[in-house]
Amino acid sequence: MRGIQVLEWRDVTGEDIVQRIPEDGPGDISVGAQLTVRESQAVVFFRDGQALDVFGPGRHTLTALNLPLLQSLINIPFEGTTPFQAEVYFVNMRVFTDMKWGTPQPVMFRDSEFEMIRLRAHGLYTMRINDPQLFVNMVVGTEHRYATPQIQSWMRDFIVSRFNTILGDNVTTILDLPGRYEELSIAVRSRLGEDFDRYGIELVDFLINAVTPPEELEEMIDQRGGMEAVGDMDRFIRYSTARAIRDMPGGEGGAGGPAAAGAGLGAGVGMGAAMVGAMAGMFQPGQQGAQPAAAPPVAVPPSPGGVCNKCQAPLPQGAKFCPNCGAVVPQAAFCAECGAQLPPGARFCPECGHSATPGATTPPEPGGESGE
Repeated sequence: MRGIQVLEWRDVTGEDIVQRIPEDGPGDISVGAQLTVRESQAVVFFRDGQALDVFGPGRHTLTALNLPLLQSLINIPFEGTTPFQAEVYFVNMRVFTDMKWGTPQPVMFRDSEFEMIRLRAHGLYTMRINDPQLFVNMVVGTEHRYATPQIQSWMRDFIVSRFNTILGDNVTTILDLPGRYEELSIAVRSRLGEDFDRYGIELVDFLINAVTPPEELEEMIDQRGGMEAVGDMDRFIRYSTARAIRDMPGGEGGAGGPAAAGAGLGAGVGMGAAMVGAMAGMFQPGQQGAQPAAAPPVAVPPSPGGVCNKCQAPLPQGAKFCPNCGAVVPQAAFCAECGAQLPPGARFCPECGHSATPGATTPPEPGGESGE
């Protein structure tokens, strides 16, 4: 009876870590069989369930010289070629890249800015086998094949547990996370190294790609960032109002005349006041869900050709903005009492004699007193 004469293995999937030959268990291997081990491999030789030796790269002839325990098996009458029952485990020693990890369920995190929140995290790591005999004995066991998906599934719980501990001990708010990914990755890798080493595995690299809060919290963070980007709220409102007037009919380059321009100004001022009221109560510490504060009253500038209602500077005839402070100047004004249009610089209404100082920047509604 002749046994296996050549023993070699090539990983064709890119995922295999260990492959046993023969696959079904111990088989007949001839004394003098050729064992080929590539640079990225190691071979653990087993007989009767016992690891006899570990072979490194090169071509090895299985004889009593390199396997002394086989001495008693050599049958002199058969010139030392008697088959014996044994098995070899080829171990892939290369670095396995693109190993993914992630939290299967959101983890709770106490945040100094947002209280208790749920976080998800994911990333990559690279690993390799550094003790093939220990890995085969403790992890592979009697399986004929072991691949990277099994490692990822098995080690994920270790990774998530260590990551949660490091995150809770070193981070107070998720707003600080983007600048600390590298620091946290190094800390987690150091802690996980002990877990991997126990099974003959070396954790080469460990990366945290992202730590993400729920979508509703991301929207709140975006809104908060928008408020910070606005900066000076008063200047922002004036700018927004000016753009609204320009884009309304009757604004600069538009049609509709002074009455439409006045309507555009009123709409712009109203919009600005509404924005102030809406933002006043947002992100107040300890007042989540508070109602927005009431909008402060907005003073209406006088008609063109008078003085600026904000800084009292003289206005040139036809000016749309105050040359001193930049405040918006309406193109026409109307009496608050009877709705009649007021001449530029008028202090009293020529129709009813009512004081024109408070003024009105929008014409009366159709069907009102001035339209009868």
